[in-house]
Formats: sequence, structure tokens, C-alpha cells
Amino acid sequence: MGSNIRLKAADGHELDAYVAEPKGKAKGGVVVVQEIFGVTKHIERVADSYAAVGYKVVAPAMFDRVARNVTLDYKEIEKGRALMQQLQWSGTLADVAAAVAAVRDAGKVGVVGYCWGGTVAHAAASDLAIDAAVSYYGGGVAKMLDKTPRCPIVYHFGDQDHAIPPADVDKIRSTYPRSTVHVYAGAGHGFNCDERASYSAKDANVAFDRSRAFLDVQLA
Repeated sequence: MGSNIRLKAADGHELDAYVAEPKGKAKGGVVVVQEIFGVTKHIERVADSYAAVGYKVVAPAMFDRVARNVTLDYKEIEKGRALMQQLQWSGTLADVAAAVAAVRDAGKVGVVGYCWGGTVAHAAASDLAIDAAVSYYGGGVAKMLDKTPRCPIVYHFGDQDHAIPPADVDKIRSTYPRSTVHVYAGAGHGFNCDERASYSAKDANVAFDRSRAFLDVQLA
């Protein structure tokens, strides 16, 4: 079980965050970036999972800039999108940077993001000083191909994702040939989230194992 802390971004904005500590000395830091539903119990469990394998983890409340204490039901997609659309990239990346700083004492830092957070992870890899990134089904990645990740990055997609067509995945793969793109047969959008109908335990476990192995190498 983790705890709640308060972070402060470079522009003075304060935001809440969920932090999970490993047993013993941390082998690195991980920032977990939420979907459009806030820091849900699923996001907290993701943070706990990375803490369980040795990382100091923080999951910042990215919507705090427009509304605090946001945790939406997975049916409240339009509400989540509306909150996300109120954010500016400058503020979003400043909040990720604050989270990175909060775990930097653990060593090298990776950013892992889901859905909207997957797009944020892609942007963070390009614009922030981080050591690795993992992007799960980031719907906006294909719209940000002008970005150039400056650290190793892994992308996870389901081939049945209604929001991300195969053509977009192909564009990402061809634009970033040095990156790793995993595609999961039969998996839909949100396949990692155990609170959604699209959850696939098999694919979520494989993706976590791949992400963990990747981070173990990059953050060593």
C-alpha cells in the first residue's frame, strides 16, 4: 500500500500524487501517468506492482491543474476527455517533471503511461530528461510524430483497439525504428486495466513482464 504526497511543479503549481515505496533500497524510479479517469485504484495498483519489483514509484494527479480529487467511472469518457482538453502541454510536462524529481533520489527514472498517459509518456521521452519510457495504447502518439524520443521507449498496442488503427501503429513503428513496438493479438483499448471490460489478464501480464525487463535494463 502506498501513501499520498504533495508535489510542486517548477511553475509553482501544487499537485497530489500517490507514492509507493519498495522494500529495501530502490533500484530506480518510475512515474506512472494516468488515463483520463484520474489516479484510479487501477493506477495505484500499477504503482504498487512496480514498487513490488524494486522501484520507487509516484503517480501524479495530472488533472489537479483543472480539478482536484478527480476519480472517474470508466463510463465517464466524455467528462475525462473534457478535463484532459483543458490542460496545456507546458503544465502537463511540468507536472511529470515534478514527479520525476520526486523519485530521482532512487536513481535513473522511467515514465510509464496508459491511454492519455501513454501519449504523455511519449512527449516526456522527447521533452524531459528521463532515462526510459513505456507507452501503453497512447492514442495521441501518431499525432505527435514530430516528437523525437531522446531515451529508449517501448510502445504497447492491442490490434483490436477501436481508437488506434493499425495504420497509426505502422506509422509509429516506421517513424521510430529504434524503438520497440509490441502489438497484442485480440487485445483492445485499455487491455491492461483490470476494471474495464477490455481487460486481458494474459496480455497485461506479458506487457508488464516486458516493461519490467526493459526498465530493469535501462534504469540499471
